Amino acid sequence: MVISSDNQTRVWFITGCSRGLGRALAETVLKRGESVVLTARDKQQLEDLAASYENRALALRLDVTKPEEVEEAVKRAISKFGRIDVLVNNAGYQVDGAVEEMDNEQIHRQFNTNFFGVLEILRTVLPHMRQQRSGHILNVSSLACFEANAWMGFYTSSKMALEGISGCLAQEVAPFGIKVTIVEPGGFRTDFMRRSYVLTDSQIEDYKPLIDEKRQRLQENRKTAPGDPNKAAMAIIKAVDSDNPPIRLALGADTVKSIEGALEFIKAGLDSWRSVSTSTDFDEVAANEAQLV
Repeated sequence: MVISSDNQTRVWFITGCSRGLGRALAETVLKRGESVVLTARDKQQLEDLAASYENRALALRLDVTKPEEVEEAVKRAISKFGRIDVLVNNAGYQVDGAVEEMDNEQIHRQFNTNFFGVLEILRTVLPHMRQQRSGHILNVSSLACFEANAWMGFYTSSKMALEGISGCLAQEVAPFGIKVTIVEPGGFRTDFMRRSYVLTDSQIEDYKPLIDEKRQRLQENRKTAPGDPNKAAMAIIKAVDSDNPPIRLALGADTVKSIEGALEFIKAGLDSWRSVSTSTDFDEVAANEAQLV
């Protein structure tokens, strides 16, 4: 059993617990003797887990895009357990399509779930963590942030927005004893691609070969995803248990490889254009000499 800073059993609040990484994490945390607020859009998918740990689990319906449900879920979590020690923003979904073709409704839904929904939960939970002067927030991002893949522009952008807000948030809340970690999973053997993924059909002839190639890759990746969600859960718990957790937690050898490749790519481009980049600085000496002429 893991104890919080004021000698109470640590309480986790996890979104998207019905399956995949969220479910694996919730199960592992409960087995360790900690308490969990289990949330998902379909509460019935949580009932079996909640019933197995009646005193330490609270199952709640939560659509992160609905502020009233966010407020009610956090209120009930605090009412039952008195605190939230670890917030895991795991709920999300992916819609892929060409930038030129995706309609505004699809784009807004993508950002409402992956970014604005997370923001709503953050700003509802943070007052409680500030009052406690402790807490840990984990925002689940993606390997996609390090790969510019065709057909993934809006999903990638929603996750990059989440990474940006997470880095800034970490600086803001550190004085209150609150830690922030960006979790960056690669491919894991879950049913995410079957349940939480949408690939739009191409309406423009020029893009149709791309979408056919994308569908082929998806079929292959579903069978060969390297990640084990149970091992990912243990890695996340290890980060939360740490006195010095990482601001970024890469999950999977594929993510590590992609991040290393992205760093090398950025460095190569920076070096190639360094003289041009630095030439834009204001030249005080030249400006003063010009004034003397």
